Amino acid sequence: MNRRQALLTLAGCVLWPAAAQALPVPPKPRRLRLVNAHTGETFDGVYRDQSGPIPRVVDELCVFFRDFHCGAVTRMDVGVFDFLADTIDAVGATRATVLSAYRTPATNAMLARTMFGVAENSQHLYGRALDISLDRGLEQAMEAARAMRRGGVGWYPHSNFIHIDTGPVRNWTLDDSGLGNLLLFDGNGWVSFPAAHRPLTVAERLAMQRQLARAEFLARSKLLTLGR
Repeated sequence: MNRRQALLTLAGCVLWPAAAQALPVPPKPRRLRLVNAHTGETFDGVYRDQSGPIPRVVDELCVFFRDFHCGAVTRMDVGVFDFLADTIDAVGATRATVLSAYRTPATNAMLARTMFGVAENSQHLYGRALDISLDRGLEQAMEAARAMRRGGVGWYPHSNFIHIDTGPVRNWTLDDSGLGNLLLFDGNGWVSFPAAHRPLTVAERLAMQRQLARAEFLARSKLLTLGR
């Protein structure tokens, strides 16, 4: 072996470990453990493996997250599954209780008539939202979800649940006084819509709902302009 061949062989031996270390690490499987508060159904399984979402399991989850009022099923956004899994993992919870997932327009309209805080153009209509409670660390989970900036995060402390969705990035809190401390991320920073520190009148609640709808529209328009 001449000197040139020896150097090439030595270089290959030196570079091989570095190349091996540079290989990408396969993503770990993602698992969800869930119980539906209304139907009593449970789900415990891996929905995403190293190749991506598992179609058969995603179909199963779409049925699990159906509108329990009428049984209607829609194609759920897998991104909201990932958002949920990351929120659960952030606080070391073992499972989530699902209070609301997909809603048909009829169900959403019915809830909007009977409950404050139900948006007319809710992300639930598009299979991009979940209302959940956890077996531990719910407030910490809410804070972790907000820090991720993956979409909307609503905090309902008196009802003991959080809302997460993959719509525009925004935060809000709904307590006994009504909608408070609404923060919407418009692409540049947080826009605040503070509520009064007293029970809101019907007119004030309607006005705040219109504010929220407009804020969501502006945020969505901003994201579309930025190509997100």
